[in-house]
Amino acid sequence: MIRELFRNQRVIMTAGAVSFVLFAATAAFTLVDPTEILGINRWIKPMKFFISIAIFLWTMAIYFEQIPARAGLFRKLSWLMTAIFVIEMVVIAGQPLRGKTSHFNMGTPLDGALFAIMGFAIAALTLIIAYLTVLFFRSDLDLPPAVAWGLRLGLLVMLLGSLQGGYMSTQLGHAVGVADGGAGLPIANWSTTGGDLRVAHFLGLHGLQGVPIFALLAERFKPDWATVATLAFAAGYTAVFTGTFVQALLGRPFLAL
Repeated sequence: MIRELFRNQRVIMTAGAVSFVLFAATAAFTLVDPTEILGINRWIKPMKFFISIAIFLWTMAIYFEQIPARAGLFRKLSWLMTAIFVIEMVVIAGQPLRGKTSHFNMGTPLDGALFAIMGFAIAALTLIIAYLTVLFFRSDLDLPPAVAWGLRLGLLVMLLGSLQGGYMSTQLGHAVGVADGGAGLPIANWSTTGGDLRVAHFLGLHGLQGVPIFALLAERFKPDWATVATLAFAAGYTAVFTGTFVQALLGRPFLAL
């Protein structure tokens, strides 16, 4: 399957592989470079973004395989997504090298410009996800019904997560009731003292993988109930996403340690 994906979706699969290599590199940097920004190692954030980008791009390669009639369009979207994430990766890795944060940083004209560029890039990606959501809902996928619905609803949940991320950007911060940084959960660094909008953002974005994976498992073990189970899981997942968003808006930590 991996070889077939690299053959059919070469651009986006290669971009995902590069992002995974960068994840490994930044993970290594955390072990040798003790420099901190806002109380955490400066390479933690790039590391998390690189693995998330790799997973997203490889997931999209699987999605693109499901509608062969749109192969030409998907090749163009692969190039566009790759360009978007090149912009993201340059800023997310470059700003820590300067001792700066990459997100919500309006400290200097350059910092503000870089954050704005990232914002425009992600806005473009959100439009792509919105288009793909409509396309998959309108397409007759050659898949078991549960899996087809898993793909469609995974896109829809990710779209909600992307829109929630847009709201977070308008706030110029991810923390509610406390300052960005400070005490947080290991690796994720989600605040343990106040609300953190990143929790819902994470859940929303990774609904792209979570809902289809559940659908595949349901189809494998309970095929007679798979479609109903997938719809119920997607509804529950969306409820959890919404709940963590409201929890953050109320200034309450996801986990208080």
